[in-house]
Amino acid sequence: MRVIAGIARGMKLKTPEGLHTRPTQDRIKETLFNMIQSYLADCVFVDMFSGSGGIGIEALSRGARKAYFVENAKEPLTCIEANLTSTKLKDLAVVLKTDAVSSLHHIFEKEVDIIFMDPPYSMGHEKQVLTYLKDMKFVTENTMIIVETSLETDFDYAEGLGFEVYKEKRYKTNKHVFLRRI
Repeated sequence: MRVIAGIARGMKLKTPEGLHTRPTQDRIKETLFNMIQSYLADCVFVDMFSGSGGIGIEALSRGARKAYFVENAKEPLTCIEANLTSTKLKDLAVVLKTDAVSSLHHIFEKEVDIIFMDPPYSMGHEKQVLTYLKDMKFVTENTMIIVETSLETDFDYAEGLGFEVYKEKRYKTNKHVFLRRI
């Protein structure tokens, strides 16, 4: 896995051993960032269920002002710290060593521009996080929420939480779902 573009372009990233994390494939990551590139300059980015931190690091490399990395597993946290150090992006990062829901109370921003989450598939974590996000003041009508999930995951509950799905990008084995506050 590597940083695709920006100031850390080409740098290799460490990934945790085993099957507990699924780093986003470079091809899918490149497609995602091509879709959101125009929103990255000077943005505040949150990378939830960070794993190796590759998504948040890509955002920083491409111009995000600040990135929060949310992870509660020891080995992925070690990878995030090492990757931030090797890419020299540590000064722009806040690493929250906690679960996704608890982390929301440690984000002290007037507005977050992009929230990306890649939770374990088919466990309902995205719904749980969205349930709490609906009450967070830093989530505005301008905040872009992106969920990487299985092709089968349904977001029919989103409107009831005050969000709308406005875009979906499907790949062979998963998809990115784009939501915003309504």
